[in-house]
Amino acid sequence: MMIAEAGAFALMLALALSIAQTGLSIAARLRRSTVLAGAGEGAALGAFLGVAVAFAALVTAFVTSDFSVANVAANSHSQKPLLYRIAGAWGSHEGSMLLWCLALTGFGAAAAGLGRSLPRGLRSVTVATQGMLGVVFLAYTVFASNPLMRLAEPPVEGRSLNPLLQDPALALHPPFLYAGYVGMSVVFSFAVAALVEGRVDAAWARWVRPWTLAAWSFLTLGIMLGSFWAYYELGWGGWWFWDPVENASFMPWLVAAALLHSAVVTEKRGALPGWTVFLALAAFTFSMLGAFLVRSGVLTSVHAFAVDPTRGVLLLMILGVTAGAGFALFAWRAPSLPQGGVFAPVSRESALVLNNILLTAATATVLLGTLFPLIREAATGDAISVGPPYFNLTFTPLMAALLILLPAGPLLAWKRGDARGVMQRLWLAALIALGAGLLTIALVSPRKALGAAGVALGAWLIAGALAEILERVRAFRAPASESWRRLWGLPRGAWGMTLAHLGLGVFVLGAVFETTWKVEAAETLPIGGALDAGAYHVTLDAIEAVEGPNYEAERGAVTVTRDGEVICRAAPERRLYTAGGQTTSEVGLCYRGMSHVYVVLGERRDGGPEPVWLVRAYWNPWASLIFIGPAIMALGGFVSLSDRRLRLGVGGRREARA
Repeated sequence: MMIAEAGAFALMLALALSIAQTGLSIAARLRRSTVLAGAGEGAALGAFLGVAVAFAALVTAFVTSDFSVANVAANSHSQKPLLYRIAGAWGSHEGSMLLWCLALTGFGAAAAGLGRSLPRGLRSVTVATQGMLGVVFLAYTVFASNPLMRLAEPPVEGRSLNPLLQDPALALHPPFLYAGYVGMSVVFSFAVAALVEGRVDAAWARWVRPWTLAAWSFLTLGIMLGSFWAYYELGWGGWWFWDPVENASFMPWLVAAALLHSAVVTEKRGALPGWTVFLALAAFTFSMLGAFLVRSGVLTSVHAFAVDPTRGVLLLMILGVTAGAGFALFAWRAPSLPQGGVFAPVSRESALVLNNILLTAATATVLLGTLFPLIREAATGDAISVGPPYFNLTFTPLMAALLILLPAGPLLAWKRGDARGVMQRLWLAALIALGAGLLTIALVSPRKALGAAGVALGAWLIAGALAEILERVRAFRAPASESWRRLWGLPRGAWGMTLAHLGLGVFVLGAVFETTWKVEAAETLPIGGALDAGAYHVTLDAIEAVEGPNYEAERGAVTVTRDGEVICRAAPERRLYTAGGQTTSEVGLCYRGMSHVYVVLGERRDGGPEPVWLVRAYWNPWASLIFIGPAIMALGGFVSLSDRRLRLGVGGRREARA
């Protein structure tokens, strides 16, 4: 079959169309030609279709187990289930770069198609910049990481995908993550266009916000899915490890959150135009930094895609040239940007500025903790690691300060606010938070004061978000029927913000409880042996050998009881994937409301009168909230996107009518 060749040709055609997109759009800007602008936008759509054809060809090669394609032979196996054969298309370095290009050209086509009501110059420069990004990454994929290369002597069987990646959550994780990562490219292109045109105003900010919101929401879901996968697949008993690759996805999320708040100030008050443009450039820069860290081989991580210094240098060059050009343009044009409005120290603008300061400081601490070991090793040859103690000491206080201030921001007036009035509106939320903290000390543990403070903080965020929505409808100063009418009439953007802040509070509650009050136990058990994890009694009833579609496993039968009552039965596994010879653990999870009993079956140990197995059990209180919270946050983002005021194209249509 010639499907791989057709895909490779489509990929090269997409590169040519991206070059045409860039050239035609630049010519349209210089000549102010509508015809050339339309041709550039058509080339953007063509580039996306070309990459889509190439991606479809790669998926087909994986589904049909075409081992004459080098990428398939290295990352698939005929015995793999269909879902993981499809996911194998983006489970390697080459395939993941093709997925990156698919998202990049897809966002480029969307920006070209939805931006036709933008001012002509701004639209042309945006499409041209997006085309340049497409040229850079497509050229890298075609010439350095082609996923559709043929093998002269194809093997009879492939080497299979990394067993850790053969999981439903991780099959969905990369598409969501890349939609967030690469969605920042449109924001980057808008920032470049604004600097070239010297136009950073309310209309521009109104256009940047929905793209940022969409990318941030997808990135939130992608990080949540990755965290959930690490939680139940790796068998370490935790959900976040400050792994450098985890940090690589977290940094653009933090910058995008800062950008969302800064763009509101620029849109509503015309303030912070230069800072908003800077954050727009930084958001995609951190996305590219993440691509470099994951694929260069400079990091050792279960999340890393490749150990290839040569291609890593190319990615570093792409990062340096692209980000360097963007920030050089910013340095040149920033002095000519408008200064923006003036506001009092106590105002919503000031609250959002403080929000940005804390978010960017938190990003800087994560960046330092991620890169310092690499810099130290390159400079001195000494290998060091930066782990949770550093991040707990630096990142946590900054975020705690941010979360304390968060509920007050939406209640402050623009330009000049009333701090006393805001506290009067939040007194009930403060009382609820104080009560939650004191109740935790009384009922759970008086010796965990920091944990109780964290519970109070989560309750403060949730109660503050609800107080803000009630204040909008004047629930305590109007008849109930009028309040209900106003409640249902609130714009979806207001509901989205409330959901995002509420989801953050839910996450904080789950993270504090799981981190502070988790219980761990580990013992070597024979059949019939038991151990205790907190109030739960975990018994190893049996071990059986099972054979999966592409693995062999020892599966444990575990009974979890409390006070003699059977709570649940779990089946943790220890799998051996025969194709690659790798061993993985499948966690047994028992759900108790929002809490989990988490059981891991370790290696078998012989030598005594009877075989024993290492069994680890954890009691993770309220752990489900850790994953429910980000899902609520992402839902808030999508609800906001459905608001007509934030819908893509509204800002441009208003500008056109004006």
